[in-house]
Amino acid sequence: MDYYSKQISRLIEEFSRLPGIGNKSAQRLAFYIINQPKEQVDILAKTLIEARENVRYCSQCQTLTDREICPICQNAERDQSTIMVVETPRDLAAYEKTGKYYGVYHVLHGAISPMLGIGPGDIRLKELMERLQGEMKEVIIATNSSLEGETTAMYISKLIKPVGIRVSRIASGVPVGGDLEYIDEITLLRALDGRRDL
Repeated sequence: MDYYSKQISRLIEEFSRLPGIGNKSAQRLAFYIINQPKEQVDILAKTLIEARENVRYCSQCQTLTDREICPICQNAERDQSTIMVVETPRDLAAYEKTGKYYGVYHVLHGAISPMLGIGPGDIRLKELMERLQGEMKEVIIATNSSLEGETTAMYISKLIKPVGIRVSRIASGVPVGGDLEYIDEITLLRALDGRRDL
């Protein structure tokens, strides 16, 4: 039995298709939109359509941008000879927020996952290898510490090492504020292996 009119039900259904949005959140969003002034809803709709039409992959790092080359790749002050490889544009944003990385990035848009049928050809590895034809000092692999992230890191490492470019992996271990008793053994071992002098 439908509780709402056809239009409201359709709006709820469309919102529930978004990742991380369940039925209750979709209802909340639908009623929020319906109760907004028409001008605000028009702006939201126009922004969605323009973003979908104008956002594309940066021709260098593959992040999402509304330009041919993203602002990070265009920045002459960035170290173009150091590339940090990340899985998603959200990972790139997380590193940028630290304000401590001055190289450039390469976004894979995924990770190798044989279980899900995602192979090396399904992520942006070809574009990464093309970028390495220039003068590169280092490739920092910053994929997640998941099985897929580790598989991807190992695969990239095996591709790049023969080229003679330094390949490094971000450290992983005990998070700040974490209680050791709740941390799994693999994370503890990595933390131990990655220890440094004080």
